Amino acid sequence: MPEQPTVILSAFADEAANRKSVVEQLSALAAIGLRHYTPRFLDLDGSGTVKHVVDLSKAEYKQLVKLHGEYGMGVTSIGSRIGKVKLRDVDDGTHNKFIPFDTYLKTEVANTIRAATELGAKMIRGFSFYHPRQDDPHKHIPQAVEQLGRIVDDCKAAGLVFGLEVESNLIGQNGQLLAELAKKTKKPNMVLIFDGGNLSHQGFSPLECLEEFRAMLPYLGWMHVKDYKATKKKKPGEHVNEDADWNFVPADAGDSGHELIFRDLRADLPAIEKRLKKVGLPGYFVELEPHLKGGGQFGGFSGPDGMGVAVRALCRLLDYVGIGYRLRDFADIQRERGF
Repeated sequence: MPEQPTVILSAFADEAANRKSVVEQLSALAAIGLRHYTPRFLDLDGSGTVKHVVDLSKAEYKQLVKLHGEYGMGVTSIGSRIGKVKLRDVDDGTHNKFIPFDTYLKTEVANTIRAATELGAKMIRGFSFYHPRQDDPHKHIPQAVEQLGRIVDDCKAAGLVFGLEVESNLIGQNGQLLAELAKKTKKPNMVLIFDGGNLSHQGFSPLECLEEFRAMLPYLGWMHVKDYKATKKKKPGEHVNEDADWNFVPADAGDSGHELIFRDLRADLPAIEKRLKKVGLPGYFVELEPHLKGGGQFGGFSGPDGMGVAVRALCRLLDYVGIGYRLRDFADIQRERGF
């Protein structure tokens, strides 16, 4: 009997913490049974001061690494903001910022690479830039490819893999556009990140989400898991108000077609893992970013209870389609005690 394909579970820890304190974040995920997480917004010392992970000092990174050891947590990726800026300096009625690209490389990109290096992460999550709202995103693919290529080269020099996430309003707002960006960038250490909720939130049906997933498969690197239950019909491709209509639900209760997607993934996992190991990744991560209590352009929130609900829903789906995973068990505790 063939061996069951497996994935590595992870989550955005700030979604599980009411006050964003690192102790609360790591405690919640460890209690649920996870051993990997992506840092994003955090309050390192419990003072109420919340910083983005790329803005920490060297001393703060050392403090965070010490807490990782205490809670038995490893870093999956850096939950960066790279690429969530305007591609061109055009007033299109949005509040998105434009930063000259050479400046952006020396600041946001360099700081994110530093964070990954300090925390021992192998991957950075990023985005594909905001094109002018009124324009066809295809028109701006050449410039996006040029800029993404320079970001990915800087990541490669640091031994890192750059993951490009599908998301509304960006050039890579669907799987087919994201695949075109990956094909034209031609960088093995740039992979794609599927997120079904970011598609169903735009109006894609379950079967359409599956089509977008399949378009991304040749370049797929890992997956974010959130789901969305539509309350009104949207047309895929239209501008999405990212701060409204956040009807996100557990992965087995929405319109993203996760059961269909995981069935496809199960068949393709061996080939995906073989490709990922060539760029130094340990396997295929399935990472929760559920937004069950709301969210916005740069993050979301589920609470410790919501994260627990999201993890159990995901595990039910993986069990149903026959994909393996591992949560902490008593053997882990015994090993920590020296048995």
